[in-house]
Amino acid sequence: MLLSPKSSIREASILGLPIHLSDDYPTWLLDRLQDQQGVHVITLNAEMAIQAEKNDKLASVIRKAELVVPDGAGAVLYLRLRGKRVQRCPGIELAETVLRRSVNLERPCPIFFYGGQPGVSQRAAQCWQQQVPGLTIAGTQHGYITLEEQAQLCQSLAERQPSIILVGLGVPRQEFWIAEHRHLCPNALWIGVGGSFDIWAGEKTRAPGWLRNNNLEWVYRLYQEPWRWRRMMALPKFAWRALVH
Repeated sequence: MLLSPKSSIREASILGLPIHLSDDYPTWLLDRLQDQQGVHVITLNAEMAIQAEKNDKLASVIRKAELVVPDGAGAVLYLRLRGKRVQRCPGIELAETVLRRSVNLERPCPIFFYGGQPGVSQRAAQCWQQQVPGLTIAGTQHGYITLEEQAQLCQSLAERQPSIILVGLGVPRQEFWIAEHRHLCPNALWIGVGGSFDIWAGEKTRAPGWLRNNNLEWVYRLYQEPWRWRRMMALPKFAWRALVH
């Protein structure tokens, strides 16, 4: 029996931003997909929450999204300190579960991959087709395109009407892009997946399980991408806010 959207989602907040709590996000999303109700999924972490405090446009997009999940360990800590029963929901794992389970729905669910370096989204899609043979790929497009190619992409989305659109442009660009273009496919699930294409395509690897299980995946990301250290400075600031806000 499928869960109804109202019964499976609980609302909370992180630094004034909405966060939605559920024991089964994939079922909630697939329910919405079957009912042809579009959803913008945002995976909220400490870095994004701190950005939103200084960026009103980003905060507005987060508040308008139908589903905001606690992606980072900092978000989970913030909620647990306030007595919320919550587990971390990494965006990459949420997207993976939705893709695997989408092939069991009554209607076909074509998937579109947009973002990443040239060739990466295509290899990620091919990897998924090998893992899940019943998966239908509506198309792929890398994230380095001209204005003319952008217009062609929008036309392609409007014509093909994919059911699930994964956008890997990084935060906050992917959130802005989804908010601006989701009208093209109003019944679709739009999920910002960050660097997931790189992992699916084999360009990068996720942190080992013991790091993920101990909420230290950010250490591995910093090791892979040392240029992120300035952005990572948001983490201690967020931790302090979690304790005193």
